[in-house]
Amino acid sequence: MTEGPNTLSGCSCGGSDATDAQLRRREVIRIAAAAGAAVALGPLGATAASARPAAGDLLVPDETESNPVAIKAADVQPGKPMLAYPFDPSSKQIRNDSKLNKIVLVRVAEADLDADSKARAAGGVLGFSVVCTHQACDAKTWNAADKALVCFCHASKFLVLEGGRVLSGPAPRALPMLPLKLQGDQLVVAAPFTTPPGGATS
Repeated sequence: MTEGPNTLSGCSCGGSDATDAQLRRREVIRIAAAAGAAVALGPLGATAASARPAAGDLLVPDETESNPVAIKAADVQPGKPMLAYPFDPSSKQIRNDSKLNKIVLVRVAEADLDADSKARAAGGVLGFSVVCTHQACDAKTWNAADKALVCFCHASKFLVLEGGRVLSGPAPRALPMLPLKLQGDQLVVAAPFTTPPGGATS
């Protein structure tokens, strides 16, 4: 028996070819839409609040929940580490949905910095991931004698004058640095973390 015209395509060919073509088109559209959504959310589906610090972000105190006020270089006092989160001025979003975004700011004499650290500092202020590279505790205690950040869990020490290099302890690698710059008197993220933040258990 002769098949009638295919109502989807208007041709008199077999009915399955045109239907398959439409299904393939729909699948392509679905995949493209999903890809677009992934781009909007960022890497691994991250939201604006969990995305890693990006160039141009401001910094706000870590306890900020509303009405964020950007941290100025003068707000960071020598010998008193300050905890912060990045703030996206475009979306008005504090990136505080991930501990891996938490930053510790320290102020030192610029003359004491090595060349690499000085290039990543802003007015003597350095930014590091607060997450210890051993087991993801906070490395936020200041050791004045060594000019080091110390992890309160297992006492790993990180030399801030040498890019967060491990001085002692079980930590296997340096604290990631967050390069900073000045925008007027405000601290601004100049580039992403130098290495991925996190510890062995992150």
